[in-house]
Amino acid sequence: MEIEISLNDEINTEEVINLYKVNNWSAASKPDVLIKALRNSDSLVTARISGELVGIGNAISDQHLVVYYPHMLVHPKYQRKGIGKSMMKTLKDKYAGFHQQMLTADVEAVEFYKTLGFERAGKTESMWVYDGDEH
Repeated sequence: MEIEISLNDEINTEEVINLYKVNNWSAASKPDVLIKALRNSDSLVTARISGELVGIGNAISDQHLVVYYPHMLVHPKYQRKGIGKSMMKTLKDKYAGFHQQMLTADVEAVEFYKTLGFERAGKTESMWVYDGDEH
């Protein structure tokens, strides 16, 4: 199984929405704005196997000091095969000299991100105004 990791790859709505749906992400219910958001990210990383989109992640950044990684998804049948780590490594390499690299992780993903060097930021607490339903 050869995995192709790409930065700023072309994406189409159907393949992205299918990936979000299979991962039960509520953003799939807003396909128009989801695609706009992904395409307008500072960076978009994809993972493909034989041309099929099996992973996607993005970064939002001021391009100098701070980068935020809002989305990182891998198709469930391809999880735990190093795809997410490869995509995050690609993004972290691009933003290696930045003062702050941030993300919000759900319970299941916390250990995954710890293996990539992320840690809780001091005594901070995540806070948000959220228009989704999967949390």
